[in-house]
Amino acid sequence: MRLRVSILSVMVVSLLSLNLLAQDAPDQAAAKAQDRIIREVRHELLMLPYLDVFDYIAYKVDGYNVTLIGQVVRPTLKSDSENVVKRIEGVQKVDNQIEVLPPSPMDDRLRLRLFRAIYGYAPLQKYALGVQKPIRIIVKSGHVALEGVVDNEGDKNIVGIRANTVPGIFSVDNHLQVVKP
Repeated sequence: MRLRVSILSVMVVSLLSLNLLAQDAPDQAAAKAQDRIIREVRHELLMLPYLDVFDYIAYKVDGYNVTLIGQVVRPTLKSDSENVVKRIEGVQKVDNQIEVLPPSPMDDRLRLRLFRAIYGYAPLQKYALGVQKPIRIIVKSGHVALEGVVDNEGDKNIVGIRANTVPGIFSVDNHLQVVKP
């Protein structure tokens, strides 16, 4: 009789353990799927052919839904980014909140001056290497926002100072994040 009770208790404990593992499996699968979607969204956005230093696109993945935010110079870049994200397997909905910056010859001149002031400065030239520049320069009606990443706090401060030296700018918001290489 005791043998039956112990076998029965072992079976109950085993079934409960399997049930708990089965409940954790969908959570783990969903987390893996979300991680895959995050990697693929990042890859697809970086591979956009006309994405350059004057565009900033960020994203948020919530389950199988992706929200795109940022500012771009070309209207086609907004639609292209939405289209490439929609094609990713598992993405159910794309909320495209990317702002298309208004065309302005004055802003275009400021963009070029800012690019030269930041990427042409010797201590910051290491950020000019490679195709995708880590420091993004967003200009809207004379107001500048610096987005992206730098290696240290000193570089962040230098970028802000260099941007403030460009004539014709109304304000500079330095949103650069320090990320250790």
